[in-house]
Amino acid sequence: MENKNKENQGNLNIELPEEVAHGIYSNLAVISHSGSEFIIDFVRMMPGIPKAPVKSRIILTPDNAKRLLNALRENIRKYEQTFGEIKEQKGPQVPMNFGGPTAKA
Repeated sequence: MENKNKENQGNLNIELPEEVAHGIYSNLAVISHSGSEFIIDFVRMMPGIPKAPVKSRIILTPDNAKRLLNALRENIRKYEQTFGEIKEQKGPQVPMNFGGPTAKA
């Protein structure tokens, strides 16, 4: 019985509801933080429309934010090995990170 518990400790059953599985398109991420959390607001900007709604907000602990950073870095590395370097667009861009603690959770 004890061995079975140890074997199952590494397993995680993740459920993906259908309404979440379709995803939400975002072309801007606004990142802010406080002493205890990182807030990532995913925004959809549309040409000619002055308001850009936040489509999703994710709140992470600092250690999970760092894990996300490392996971993204590793996945980008694997992507570029398979498909080639991701070219960043030239020209004016809205910053993806506005820095300090500005968002309110």
